[in-house]
Amino acid sequence: RRIIRSVRPGMVCWDVGANAGFYTLLFAELTGPSGRVFAFEPFPRNVELLRRHVEMNSLQNVRVLPCALGDFDGEAGFDPGPNRSMGHMAATGPLKIQCSRADTLLAAGEVEAPDLIKIDVEGAEVDVLRGACCAMQNRPMVFLATHGEIAHRACLDLLATSGYEVRALDGGPPEGTDEVAAVASSEIGA
Repeated sequence: RRIIRSVRPGMVCWDVGANAGFYTLLFAELTGPSGRVFAFEPFPRNVELLRRHVEMNSLQNVRVLPCALGDFDGEAGFDPGPNRSMGHMAATGPLKIQCSRADTLLAAGEVEAPDLIKIDVEGAEVDVLRGACCAMQNRPMVFLATHGEIAHRACLDLLATSGYEVRALDGGPPEGTDEVAAVASSEIGA
């Protein structure tokens, strides 16, 4: 519900850890033909499903990028996990995937600066944020699902030092949940 209230026609949305595309499809519908959606997904089986869902829905405002976002550019190990939604980057992972810094893609013109970012990447959330310093200058709203206490604390600290106010999706303090929304401090109450 919070995402639905936040996305407007014409916005640029990033779906980081797009999986099969639930949020990608939602963003595409909410942003409309004047909006743009960039869906990042490294796991080949999910990329195939994501592309199929985009095609089935005849979405012209979506671009699928078959890579992980992180804090470096290059090849990374990937562990597919026990199911399609639990794959994660792992140095000893049996699959090799492409990893890119968001700022590298932005500088190369591969993506547009976001108005809103959804991140759900099974523990690498802080790496995504570290690789997106320039993208964050636009002060996008961030919806974040963290995985693990250490990653959660690191994300909260990084967002706070970047001038964001972070709250649980229900509006409470972010410490008691792993799903948060972050808004630039200057936009609080706006």
